[in-house]
Amino acid sequence: MTLRTKYILFVVLVHVAIAGLAFQFRQTNLWLFLATEVLLLATAVLSVQLYRGFVRPLNLIAAGTEAIRDRDFTMKFLPVGQTEMDQLIDTYNTMIDELRQERITQHEKSFLLERLIDASPAGILLLDFNGSIQGVNPAAEHCLGQPAAALQGLLPAALPGEWGRVLSHLVPGEPQVVQLSGLQTYRASTSHFLDRGFTRHFIVLEELTQELIRQEKQAYEKLIRMMSHEINNSIGAVNSILQSFRYYAGQLTADDRADFTEALDVSVQRNTHLANFIAGFANLVRLPPPQPRPTDVHEQLRAICRLLQVQSEKRGIKWHWELAPGPLFVALDAQQMEQALLNICKNALEAIEQDGNLWVRTTASPPTVIIENDGPGIAPEVQPHLFTPFFSTKRDGQGIGLTMIRDILLQHHFAFSLATDAGTGRTAFRIELVAADAPRLAAVGPVV
Repeated sequence: MTLRTKYILFVVLVHVAIAGLAFQFRQTNLWLFLATEVLLLATAVLSVQLYRGFVRPLNLIAAGTEAIRDRDFTMKFLPVGQTEMDQLIDTYNTMIDELRQERITQHEKSFLLERLIDASPAGILLLDFNGSIQGVNPAAEHCLGQPAAALQGLLPAALPGEWGRVLSHLVPGEPQVVQLSGLQTYRASTSHFLDRGFTRHFIVLEELTQELIRQEKQAYEKLIRMMSHEINNSIGAVNSILQSFRYYAGQLTADDRADFTEALDVSVQRNTHLANFIAGFANLVRLPPPQPRPTDVHEQLRAICRLLQVQSEKRGIKWHWELAPGPLFVALDAQQMEQALLNICKNALEAIEQDGNLWVRTTASPPTVIIENDGPGIAPEVQPHLFTPFFSTKRDGQGIGLTMIRDILLQHHFAFSLATDAGTGRTAFRIELVAADAPRLAAVGPVV
């Protein structure tokens, strides 16, 4: 029973009792009867006034309570002329103003935080109370190579590849380095925050690839320049002296002349090889910025095939073409891209032992080049070192071929990947010939 109902019931019972008493006085005492009637009328008027004084505040309190329940912090009340009620209304209005301001401030901070997370270059994974991924920002989608919808609900340990192994052992305050290949390197760290009084964790993924590449180039550029300068100066002088010695060959006996000439030729040849060796490193550090112009990639691929055709035929390697219809024009530096494609094709041919196949595929939308071979795949122990400067599995390799390819494609902002497909066993170098707003790094490793 509500307070209002109780009040009405009480007033009705009191007035029934007064009315009954007045009825008794009507027959015995006229003056008391009239006095009782006046009292009845006065109590009725007073009851109505009290009802209005009680019920209106109760209605206001009920409306305010409903507004708070509905999270409507815009409803305010005007004073009603009652001291106690006006004090209550003033307190309520002040509370509503503070709640509304706090709510606006909270929404603004929440909106700002969401925008900062979305715009952050670092990948951020928000975990729920059970440790599963609940929120993913665009940078994290790029790092993990999967859309947010596919990541939500997963435990970090369930992520594929190296990510799952590293993230499952993350400890707050102890960042871990995640190296997906010889090119992609990330730093993963975790921390926590309070949500409704309970602890929740989040993971931050910072890409270190560009910074490591920059530091790497700074480290070897100065050394290579110094070595190139000193060795080339020495080789030029030594070769000049060796060439001069040829004039003395006629002064030797016939038995000694051949050995003398052969020794000079071998010395000059070795010096020339050394000069070419150093020139390869010098070209790596002198790579200029690309000058993009519309270029037919199909024509470049055909020219490279003609250049390598004799070598391919001698080893019984067949070229298979699956090109998009018509020419494939892309804005790129023709000279640099031709060098990159030539190195890729040469690496593919060298990976085939004998009587193998090499596939060249292109697509127009998006413009893509795929060079695939059926030679032995990339060994797991070699894969992390791909694109690492001066690393090579060849006996006489210099370790600059893939590094030059990497630098050329990164300067063009082309995404690329080198991977051995676990299903077919073929190794494919894939290049997306679309310049991104920022450098997109290769996903080197097994195709997922």
